[in-house]
Amino acid sequence: MTTSSSVPVVHHKTENLDGFELFYREAGPADAPVIVLLHGFPTSSHMFRHLIPYLADRFHVIAPDLPGYGQSAAPDRSEFSYTFDNAALYVQKLLNKLGVTRYAVNVFDYGAPTAWRLALADPDAITALVVQNGNAYDEGLDNAFWAPIKRYWADTSQERRDALRYLVTLETTKFQYTDGMAYPSRISPDNWVIDQALMDRPGNDEIQLDYFLDYGTNPALYPAVQDWLRTRQPPTLIVWGANDTIFPAEGAHPYKRDLKDLEFQLFSSGHFLLEDRADEVFPLIHDFLSRKIA
Repeated sequence: MTTSSSVPVVHHKTENLDGFELFYREAGPADAPVIVLLHGFPTSSHMFRHLIPYLADRFHVIAPDLPGYGQSAAPDRSEFSYTFDNAALYVQKLLNKLGVTRYAVNVFDYGAPTAWRLALADPDAITALVVQNGNAYDEGLDNAFWAPIKRYWADTSQERRDALRYLVTLETTKFQYTDGMAYPSRISPDNWVIDQALMDRPGNDEIQLDYFLDYGTNPALYPAVQDWLRTRQPPTLIVWGANDTIFPAEGAHPYKRDLKDLEFQLFSSGHFLLEDRADEVFPLIHDFLSRKIA
């Protein structure tokens, strides 16, 4: 999958998975160790557009768009259930179709609960973890950002649902890319323009609100995930934007309780660490994977 000059080529593909069209980016040698990159809200595999070729010299990189995001199908919510169970199900269907049974996984934001479901369904599949601002513990979810979302978990009325609509606006999308960043000039406006254009598709706001509601199922899974971490001890690299309002650093430290083979690095950065500190984070990820799975 590389050119004669050894510059990795990224392929953009769509697989029909039992009638559902799932888009993904793929690069690297087909026989190399696999790393799956799982994005979060409000973005898509677009967030990994620079990381994919960086890793593809030595790894087989697969980065899907979760249902309702990016270039993947986004059917009306009356026709499809937008839950993290379903997100994991279709990622697993993609991996099955590609013949991938063992893989490292990079988790970020919504990518974390998606990956945890994959891990619990097949505890031996994941060979290593790269955790970037993705929770497996309750710590860090008790702040002003999460308060109105938790109120919706407790009261699923239309009033509580409508109170969250500010989360799918351009203002909030831009905030996620710019808040807490050490180097704001590194953040391309294309990020929030692309993400918002996709979220502004008719009906997509309701899809996002369904995901906000279903996020309430994740804390109940944390004890099982923590048990998996303690039992399987996957080699883990944590690279975390410490200034993140959504997943603050309080969510990073608890991994130390359960993991022995852990490399831990906090950065003065925000939610989208890879946009701000790529020059530092990319080599850490590449080196970690080279030592642990290559």
